[in-house]
Amino acid sequence: MATTVARPLGGRPEDEVLAAGEIGQWGLAWRRLRRHRLGLLGLVMLVVVLGICYAAPLIAPYSPTDIDLFDQFGTSSAAHPLGTDELGRDILTRLLYAGRVTLSVALIATLLVNLVGVPLGALAAYKRGWVETVIMRLADVFLALPTLLILLIFSRMLRDMRGLQDLFGPESVSIVVMILILTVFGWMTVCRLVHGAVLSLREREFVEAARALGTPAPRILIRHLVPNAIAPILVSATLGFGQRIVFESTLSFLGLGIAPPQPSLGNMLSEAQGYMFRNAWLAVYPGLVIFLVVLAVNFLGDALRDALDPRAKG
Repeated sequence: MATTVARPLGGRPEDEVLAAGEIGQWGLAWRRLRRHRLGLLGLVMLVVVLGICYAAPLIAPYSPTDIDLFDQFGTSSAAHPLGTDELGRDILTRLLYAGRVTLSVALIATLLVNLVGVPLGALAAYKRGWVETVIMRLADVFLALPTLLILLIFSRMLRDMRGLQDLFGPESVSIVVMILILTVFGWMTVCRLVHGAVLSLREREFVEAARALGTPAPRILIRHLVPNAIAPILVSATLGFGQRIVFESTLSFLGLGIAPPQPSLGNMLSEAQGYMFRNAWLAVYPGLVIFLVVLAVNFLGDALRDALDPRAKG
């Protein structure tokens, strides 16, 4: 009697299909992601930084606004592990709260960008005609604008609006404005990405079958088209999160982002530039956090792109 020898999956297209059927599409993607060492490193770094920053009220030794003018530019000690700044404030505490603010702005803006860009891109690709023309030409106009210059102008204009200050309060208005402008001037890339993905899917057999069964257009978009375009959306959202951290830090560094006394990584860098020869570590700490988070996001984005590629081997 002949003996059948089991072979490991992988290497042939039919093996890949069998593997995807046995463990599911997302299980297969997770298996690929686990093999991507830099991607896993980025994921761990991101989770650790997010966890520490969001736990700031529980683990920070002081309030971020506590001032001690008798302990200016203090060196590292048991009371102040990273020392103190020009006003005697604990650097570790301010770093934790600053990371919390910057990461929150980037996370919320990324979520809102996708909530705006994904439906608009899907609608433009599915409806075509004048709907597609209006949405995509509007996206082209926004993409043609000089992003940083526009962000600078609108940040200053909106922060000085009395109505917004009365609505959100003087301390929170800069955070709301930052989220708003990052959303308004960030949806276009996601929209174009989803537009291209849905265009390639709208004539597929499963969509034609749904139309033949009389499925309404919104249900086809929500249940069939957008879920099948989720892979590029996830990759775009991951990389866009890192870009928005840089944008927020840039605007805050220039004095047009998160306004003191609310700490952010960008305004910590801005405050440190006048004391570079006195204590350069004031700039090193927030700059290092920005560098590590953006690097981790890029590692994770590259890993997700490889893991969610249907042509990749399991």
